[in-house]
Amino acid sequence: MYSWDNIWLIVSKPDNIPILMLIVAVGFFTLYGLRDAFRNDKLIAEGRKDEILRRMQE
Repeated sequence: MYSWDNIWLIVSKPDNIPILMLIVAVGFFTLYGLRDAFRNDKLIAEGRKDEILRRMQE
């Protein structure tokens, strides 16, 4: 438990909070992009390649 206390002390310092927010944002948008990529790959495998552009425009 001691190590988690040290990590929290480092992360919670005011100058590290924007870095933490950046890490969370990069992770979120990476997962969001991968989700769309897998969805597009599934559509291509099903032969519905023309639906990809329509989904992107929604």
